[in-house]
Amino acid sequence: MNQGNPFVFSPRYRWIRHLSFWVIHILLFSYLFKVPDQSYPKMIVLSTLWVPAFILYGYPIAYYIVPKYLLQERYYAFSMILLSWAIGGYLLNYLFRSYVLFPFSDIVKYKTTNRNPWAVNSFLSMNVMAGFTSMIVLFKYWMQKQKDYLSAKNEQVNAELQLLKSQIHPHFLFNTLNNIYSFSMERSTKTPQLILKLSSILSYMLYDCRASLVPLDKEIEIMMNYIDLEKERYGDRIEISQHITGDIRSKQIAPLLLMPFLENAFKHGTSENLEKPWLSLDIDIRENNLWCKIVNSKSDLPRPGTHGIGIENVRKRLDLLYPGKHELIMQDEGDFYSVSLRLQLDEKGDNKQMKYQNTEKALA
Repeated sequence: MNQGNPFVFSPRYRWIRHLSFWVIHILLFSYLFKVPDQSYPKMIVLSTLWVPAFILYGYPIAYYIVPKYLLQERYYAFSMILLSWAIGGYLLNYLFRSYVLFPFSDIVKYKTTNRNPWAVNSFLSMNVMAGFTSMIVLFKYWMQKQKDYLSAKNEQVNAELQLLKSQIHPHFLFNTLNNIYSFSMERSTKTPQLILKLSSILSYMLYDCRASLVPLDKEIEIMMNYIDLEKERYGDRIEISQHITGDIRSKQIAPLLLMPFLENAFKHGTSENLEKPWLSLDIDIRENNLWCKIVNSKSDLPRPGTHGIGIENVRKRLDLLYPGKHELIMQDEGDFYSVSLRLQLDEKGDNKQMKYQNTEKALA
């Protein structure tokens, strides 16, 4: 997981962070609260003198009381312990003023305006610094929680995409193997050729589809192999037209994104109730946009279910992988059914592939 800025989160730089914080505090405190009769160097020495008291009082609040009680939603215990600690802090303020500040001020000839050891102004400063330190700790805690949340969401997306792919593969294989099975039962001489085409599809699914993005021309080649398998199955019973225009060699696409629409068109466009079923596939590439339109004949009989597992999966993958970069329209036109997809693609070698690799990890 990305750990963010190492200076902020890494334990390796903890002492440097704390030292930098107190150096900045000393310089600013000495400048903002400088007494007119005292020099700036003497104010720096005096501010430095208070640092141990601030640390002794503020760090247990920021690094123990707040995480142990406030962040654990133990509010009553937090209030009681904080109150008790404040009473102890007031005593610490008395001891520090009496046995450290006043004797040291006498040595360096620093005239303190208030010699009362129970003065509350320094105690208020201790509480301000404790509160400021606690705010920094809370902010780091919030940032870490945000990173953990985003990491969990990313893992959830990865898991969902893996599940969607695993659902697509068996569905695709089931239909294709059924096609070959029907030819083998007829002892057709075309069976070896069909097996070879299926082999190329399996190779694509097992190896090429491990990547988050694949060449568009390879994806279309696999679709053409699938169409050839279906042509052999249905023969003259179905009329198929296909048109591909534009440069498909320089583009990339998420694997097996178009195939479910093609499967669905064959599944519902070859009904026995149709006298002459037909199907058309049009793919057009213009600049970085893909337009894919698949139209198939359909029966007047009610269509079972909605759009099947494969279509619902591809909808989810489009939402996950191409948010705001796709438009999917599926329409029932009475005697035919159409699917239109517009997709913004990436060029081969585009650095945007890293985005997909973070969203859809390669599958083993």
